[in-house]
Amino acid sequence: MPDRPTLTARAPTVWCLVAALLFGASTPVAKVLLEGLGPFTLAGLLYLGAALAVLPVAFSGGSLSLARGRRNLLLLGGAVFFGGMLGPVLLLFSLQRASAASVSLWLNLETVGTALLAWLFFKEDMGARTWLAVALVLAGGVALALPPQPSTLLAVALISGAALCWGLDNNLTSLIDGFTPAQSTLIKGLVAGTVNLSLGLFLEGVPGLDAAGAKLLCAALVVGGLGYGASLVLYVRGAQHLGATRSQLIFAAAPFFGLALSWLALGEPVAFVQLLAGALMAAGIVVMMSAPHSHHHVHGAMLHTHSHRHDDGHHGHVHEGLPRSHRHTHEHEHEPHEHSHPHRPDLHHRHEH
Repeated sequence: MPDRPTLTARAPTVWCLVAALLFGASTPVAKVLLEGLGPFTLAGLLYLGAALAVLPVAFSGGSLSLARGRRNLLLLGGAVFFGGMLGPVLLLFSLQRASAASVSLWLNLETVGTALLAWLFFKEDMGARTWLAVALVLAGGVALALPPQPSTLLAVALISGAALCWGLDNNLTSLIDGFTPAQSTLIKGLVAGTVNLSLGLFLEGVPGLDAAGAKLLCAALVVGGLGYGASLVLYVRGAQHLGATRSQLIFAAAPFFGLALSWLALGEPVAFVQLLAGALMAAGIVVMMSAPHSHHHVHGAMLHTHSHRHDDGHHGHVHEGLPRSHRHTHEHEHEPHEHSHPHRPDLHHRHEH
């Protein structure tokens, strides 16, 4: 019994690590599934699997009513199109042209894409450390593409497109304050999964209806459910306890789990350039996550719905009998507020610099 508090304290870290493992493992497993399924068909099945996985928890924290305001619907629509439809298809086309190990590492470009798009279009600050981090991750990506060959360059272009799509998805999703992450994933999975699967059946043909074909379809749904659905639920659960920075830093291990699985399970050769690129990218992610940002800022009046707790310095309303550390979701109003503290560009910190 004396170890129980320690295990409880470590649980959020374990949740984020398992989330990273599940997401990272989905890339080399998808490489295998592409031997029997086309990119559009597989992308559709992966996201339908994710929708099925989050369905049991999607109704907690509010209803799934789409009457959440035109702004939220537009943001969600953009996330569905770029993150649910285009991103996974580009990733899978890249996997057809490069090793799973290299593609796993190139997925770190999503971090770069997220940061650059946030700086260009979403009012985020990019300090010296963040620019250094971007340079390190890009250097790792370039190293993986050397020596340049047509097939390699095409794979890099495809995965870079996927990284930009998911970077835009990340930025759009971070602004949604009317749906929980599980609800957004459910809608994204159902809509994008159905569209891509329909395109796949039309363009790539219907998979075999024998026992082998059925196993392939079930495997794709399971991979999507674990790598995209359960992974999200575990990550969000851990992030609610650890905070955004620490949880993102742990989840950044996902591509490296994919790299290791590609070596161990698929038998892909261990290349020195992959080790070098992995070291550069890991250093870049650590630098990016540790970049400080603190200044005096003003919060305007705001009415929105999202998951929150009352001990974070931004939610002063009171629920009788509810502990301040309890996380919950409901519509609430913020009064104008002015203060200074370390912060990141979340729902409450989208201001000019």
